[in-house]
Amino acid sequence: MPQHIIEGHSNCIWSLAHLGTDGIIMSTSQDSSIRQWKRDGEPVGKPLNSKGGGITSMAVSPDERMAICGSVDGRLRLWNIKEGSMIGDPWEGHNATVMCLDWSRNSLEIASGSEDGTIRRWNPDTGRQIAPVIQTSHGWVHAIKYSPQGDKFISGGTDNAIRVWSRKGRLLIEIKGHDHAVSSLCWSKDGAHIFSGSDDATIRKWRAIDGQELVVLRGHTHSVLSLCLTPDESYIVSGSYDCFIRIWDLKTNQAVGDPLLHDDRLFAVAMSRDGKYIASAGLDKKIYVWSLEAALKRVVGADDGDVKLKERLTQPRVVRQSIVRSLIFSRMFR
Repeated sequence: MPQHIIEGHSNCIWSLAHLGTDGIIMSTSQDSSIRQWKRDGEPVGKPLNSKGGGITSMAVSPDERMAICGSVDGRLRLWNIKEGSMIGDPWEGHNATVMCLDWSRNSLEIASGSEDGTIRRWNPDTGRQIAPVIQTSHGWVHAIKYSPQGDKFISGGTDNAIRVWSRKGRLLIEIKGHDHAVSSLCWSKDGAHIFSGSDDATIRKWRAIDGQELVVLRGHTHSVLSLCLTPDESYIVSGSYDCFIRIWDLKTNQAVGDPLLHDDRLFAVAMSRDGKYIASAGLDKKIYVWSLEAALKRVVGADDGDVKLKERLTQPRVVRQSIVRSLIFSRMFR
């Protein structure tokens, strides 16, 4: 069971972030708001409201003073987290939904990926693009991540491929292996390995230097839409459209503990800085807060989880019209 269930959004939650060591969770939603919460569910400050429609992606600056958010209107908006105010005007460039964002570790760049198939890079101080637009060949760009060293970045999308780009935007490697769209990405701290989650329901580990596939993790039954590593990189946590969170031991490459069950489809997971808590959210408009320690000890039995999973997947679901149907149906109902 989750330690806390946080309610307040009026529509599905697309992205999450943990801030600092105080247990603050930040969330963005299709209801056009950005909210902050204490771990027990108490709201922190007032909601920040965007005029660009649903907020589909978010990245927090390394110093955690600012957040950049992308919306269905194709614009990016920069926010001062402490003051709760938008900084300047929206950034324009994409002509379709901004599906993913990342902030470089040196704070000097923001990268955005969109339904329009492009990656754009921005100066956080000016809101201007700082490099030529990258036509990715992905189709829709679902995921983008800077390497920890800042010398390259990776992207994934609907063409099933992962692409590794130099800081100057030159394609270095194209990695193929997934059978369906690449929906989520993360790096190991040393930049040696890439982890990817896909609509083919697998998580894969790749050698970054040459794209060699090293490990395939199987267990989910639907799209793996979000990944996060524990700080010590002992485990990787995955959130899936099958309504489950799974925790994987990276030494044994096996799932550990019993899967954590959500009330509805999952879009985002985030790990606290101290590695003690997992936050998760999705279609049911709620944020669940889980203890990692408790989850690792929670071994009820795989049969019970399989029964719950089968029941959930056979239940009819009604998706509200106000949700970005193109995102849901294109990414999840394959």
